[in-house]
Parts: sequence; C-alpha cells; structure tokens
Amino acid sequence: MAKHRIYTTSVASVYPHYIAKAEKKGRTKAEVDEIFRWLTGYSQKELEAHLENQTDFETFFAEAPQPNPSRSQIKGVICGVRVEEIEEPTMREIRYLDKLIDELAKGKAMEKIFRG
Repeated sequence: MAKHRIYTTSVASVYPHYIAKAEKKGRTKAEVDEIFRWLTGYSQKELEAHLENQTDFETFFAEAPQPNPSRSQIKGVICGVRVEEIEEPTMREIRYLDKLIDELAKGKAMEKIFRG
C-alpha cells in the first residue's frame, strides 16, 4: 500500500492551520502546544525543534518520547472516518491530533480534551 502523502508532510506546514483554527474560536497557541505535548510526551523545546527542523508526521510520531496512554480513549469521527477504527498507526496518531484540535476549537474544556 502506498504511503499517504500526509506522512511526508512536515508538522510545521500544518501547525499554523491548527493554531488558526483554535484562535478563530478564541483559543490559544499555548493550548494547541499543550495538546501536542499531551499527545506525544515532547517538551515545549522538543516540539519547537521538530517544527523548526520541518520533521515529517511519520518521524514526529515515531520518535514521540511518551505517547499518552489515554489517547486510546479518543473516539469519534474526523474527516468522515471513525478515529478508533483507523488501523494504520501513523494515520491514527494524525487523526487523534486532528480530533483534539477540533474539540479545542469547539470550546471543550482542556480536562475533557485530555480525557481527565
């Protein structure tokens, strides 16, 4: 099976869209960064280094120091697909991130976004 083009897309190229989506709904870049850190275990400094280095999504998630075990509780539909039914690991991680950013933009409290 051919790799999805998104895998080789840099996280940095999509990151501004996540921020814009959040800010349009009154949320902040800091909250977007917190979601990235919660999902992957990267520190803020590590996240910024990956953005600066134009790390692709596949590498970004493969090298995540501590993927949050609660991410498996992320359920629902994103881009017409049930997140919990995505079998390919990298695509599932990307869609977890998309779903969390959507929830942020919809005004959900951070505790609920973080499945707390």
